[in-house]
Amino acid sequence: MAKTEANVRKHTQPQSRLFNLSVLEGKEEFDEKLEKCFKCVVNLINGLSDREANDALNAYISKGNAQHEEVQLGLLYSILVDAKNAGKSYRDMNLVSRDGLNTVLLKTNQIIFEKWLKLYDSVRAQILWLCRELIKNNVQGADSVCFVVLRQISGGDISSKNVYLCESVVDMFYEHRSWLEKQPGLIPSVIYTFLRVMLDHCLPGLAAVRQKETDLCILLLREKFVECMVIGRDLVRLLQNVARIPEFEKFWYDMMKNPSSISPQFTGLVQLFQIRTSRKYLVSRLTPDMENKLVFLITKVKFGQHKRYQDWFQRQYLSTPESQTLRCDLIRYICAVFHPSNELLCSDIIPRWAVIGWLLTTCTSNVAASIAKLSLFYDWFFFDPEKDSIMNIEPAILVMYHSMRPHPAITATLLDFLARSFGNFCPMLATQVKQGVHLSLQTIVNKRVLPSLSPLFDNSKLDKELRLLIRDTFPEFCSQEIKEDTGKGEAIDIDNGNGENHLDNNLAGVPEAKFSDDEDDIPIGRIRNDVKFQPIRDMPCYQHVDISEHVSQLTGDIKDLTIELQNEPDQETQCELVDRLMQFVIQEDEFDQEMASTLATCLCQILSPQFFKTLFPLEVDDESIEDSIGSPLFVMFRFLNQMSEEDPRRQPLLQLLGEMYNRQPRIGYHLLYFLKVSKNGDEKMETYKDFCKGQDGKDLTSCLLGDLQLCQEDDVRLFTYLIPDIYTHFPGISVGNASLFHMITSSIDGIQLQDLICQILQGHLVMFKNKETFLSVLNESLEWETIEQYFLWQLISSHNIPVEHILSILPKLDFQTNAEALTSMLVLLKQENPSADLLRPILCRECKKGDLFATSILKYWAQEHEDRLAEVIYQQLSKLNNSPKKRQRTGNAAKQKDSPNLDQILAHLDHFRQVCRNISFLNHESIQLALQQVQQTAGEAQKTKYSDLLALAEDIEDLKRTRVLRGRKACNISPKIIRNKKPAPDDTESESESSEDEDMKPKAKKRKKTAAPAIDDDSD
Repeated sequence: MAKTEANVRKHTQPQSRLFNLSVLEGKEEFDEKLEKCFKCVVNLINGLSDREANDALNAYISKGNAQHEEVQLGLLYSILVDAKNAGKSYRDMNLVSRDGLNTVLLKTNQIIFEKWLKLYDSVRAQILWLCRELIKNNVQGADSVCFVVLRQISGGDISSKNVYLCESVVDMFYEHRSWLEKQPGLIPSVIYTFLRVMLDHCLPGLAAVRQKETDLCILLLREKFVECMVIGRDLVRLLQNVARIPEFEKFWYDMMKNPSSISPQFTGLVQLFQIRTSRKYLVSRLTPDMENKLVFLITKVKFGQHKRYQDWFQRQYLSTPESQTLRCDLIRYICAVFHPSNELLCSDIIPRWAVIGWLLTTCTSNVAASIAKLSLFYDWFFFDPEKDSIMNIEPAILVMYHSMRPHPAITATLLDFLARSFGNFCPMLATQVKQGVHLSLQTIVNKRVLPSLSPLFDNSKLDKELRLLIRDTFPEFCSQEIKEDTGKGEAIDIDNGNGENHLDNNLAGVPEAKFSDDEDDIPIGRIRNDVKFQPIRDMPCYQHVDISEHVSQLTGDIKDLTIELQNEPDQETQCELVDRLMQFVIQEDEFDQEMASTLATCLCQILSPQFFKTLFPLEVDDESIEDSIGSPLFVMFRFLNQMSEEDPRRQPLLQLLGEMYNRQPRIGYHLLYFLKVSKNGDEKMETYKDFCKGQDGKDLTSCLLGDLQLCQEDDVRLFTYLIPDIYTHFPGISVGNASLFHMITSSIDGIQLQDLICQILQGHLVMFKNKETFLSVLNESLEWETIEQYFLWQLISSHNIPVEHILSILPKLDFQTNAEALTSMLVLLKQENPSADLLRPILCRECKKGDLFATSILKYWAQEHEDRLAEVIYQQLSKLNNSPKKRQRTGNAAKQKDSPNLDQILAHLDHFRQVCRNISFLNHESIQLALQQVQQTAGEAQKTKYSDLLALAEDIEDLKRTRVLRGRKACNISPKIIRNKKPAPDDTESESESSEDEDMKPKAKKRKKTAAPAIDDDSD
């Protein structure tokens, strides 16, 4: 019965032979039409010989165009679904065609363009077969099919299907290169496509594909450069990305030094830069499906409702590490291809700059971020208002302008990139680049894209060094009224020791800063001298090595197992082979340095794919952790870890792993991860320490920090996961290590910060142990980026560090340069009660106009702890007023140095008076008495300088009389007695004063506010 129902369902839901449809999808009309045509052809020729079949088909199509189309489409369907008879169907299709196969070409292009993603793999293979046959027979219009197939090669995708398509098309073109060389319209698309996807094919397993692409591109560039030149300036951008490949390195040399050797019509790079790249080539790097989704995002989605669409797009196309390179294609499309109408610009649809900002903020690769920024500004460098559209340069300026508040790091890094591009993008064309950028900015101002560039270029939140760089680079666009800080900053040296961003040595872009998605109005972090243009590097990968020679040097069972391991694709079987191999290694009597080195080379090559997979699972549980350490490499670690430290057989394994570590340094953090998740108790990290001892020229500290640095670059989540164990098991290295702390704060995000703080609160992580370790990190942090410093202060707050430990660095902090540290200290001080120990370093700060640190905390304390603050200030002033210099003891020199002098205290009180405009606190009895004493002891210069402050001090008799009238008890102390009395010594320095100097200080009284009398509503 069940079988009958299944058969019924099978017949009631006809399956497509072309498209891989889901259960919910029915057959399309398009599919049914082709199948109907196919059945018609089958009925016409069924049971006939080849001649009879040809006559029958010719007789049928002679009835009209509809019959001709029916036969052609039926034969096309036969080619796609029946590979065995494809040759016969193609022959019949050519014999009976009356339009030069135009009907077939149009329908094939439609299938590829609209339905490629739904096609079965076998159908895709037949389309490529048909494409080869069209080329082989030199069918007019075959180039159009090739162009549509090229569009289906996706950038940033190294899946097996995409790589297969890429390799098949390369082989097809290389095999029929004589035909390709006669297609001037197709050659630029071929070059543009394969130069772009070559950037993605950097893994050892894709070396063969990359070499085929290189051979084809070099052949066309050398032989058909005139046809390739029509690509324009984006050809140079793509050639930059592959300039480190030897064949392209030589081609670059000829372009720079001897352009006529490439083509007599080629005069140099300027010629290419002056050609604007056609939209046709920029569009070709997005698949039709991807383009449709992107156009929907920027034409239909409203600003404010865009997040879920962006999340979907990111999951679909930007979720893998290799997909990061796709961002440059998307940015070039948005800038140079999609130009919205005025109606769209005035609507509430998400603007182009917002989409580009999203692409930049979500980029996780420094190399990809550099290429993306170059793509954004590329049209600026040789902008010509007569030829180029302002719509090409508009998104970049709007991204910087609108990101100043929500994403300040984007604004900072883009401005830095633009300002440094003149002398670094192409030094030999620095003048032309500078002219192009200035013309771009001038056009932006003239066309009123922004009314003025001053808010962007003169932004006070930009770091001083970056502001100076911008003012030096774009003086005509900066406000002349803004005065620079006194003293010019040091010149920013563009050369950082890693080379320059020259076209001839393939350098490109700035390492991306880390920033939060939700920052709001946070000062832009400093762009340091070390944040400069860096060389474009290939994606991290193990260099391919032909290990056949190395394998031949091995002997016996080790050699046999290595060969078997090399040819084994199944991971579980590989683990068994590695386990057996390790057994033979520890039993081998002649396992020396040479054999270890040879075997290490072989194992690193065989296991290399494991080092570029995501190690740390997305969902962390016991099962996923166990799965993550199920590869052959961890079999070696487990083998080593299970052996006791005294076992002499352990040494060959340590030697082998050490040699592998020299060739593949990722082994270090893989070992740390294995030891963390293994259940070895408190001694779990001893194996790592033994491993590091065997590294020549490296100690435990350098090994550990190097491994953590590499882990941080590869996988921040794994790096954060390891941190608690690092601080627990390596406290001598980690606690107080500013480099490690900077490594943490420069890479984590809000979620990872929360994880670390949770570990601290649970007692699993201690990052500071004493005042010295804390201050060493704090001093180093003053040069970090803004978000990094805020992350540090969050971690400091979670440790409950006494605020007194922090205040020693307070006097040296500048309110402009060290705003992050001062802001965090204000928050901590706000939670404390005023005391002499807290007040001294605050008053020791130099009082500057615009520095509101001391004034703010004094104002807050005056509101919350008025009597206590007044008493402490009274003690400080009284001590200075009544302590003659000749009576100061030598032993208190250090203490005197850390205490504020009279000028400093008066300066802060005077600043308090000017800023707060509320002198009620200064009328406090203790403050009034202290100011009276200052009037008696201060010099004339001080009295003149602080005359307005001292004028607030009431005459002491008037003060007493006023208080009597208010109903308070008279003090009954004459002015002479009060002036001759000394205040009670500060509790922190009572030992430095003699008994004869005992003072009588007034008892602090809390002033009561007089309430206004109630007014009766019926009173007159």
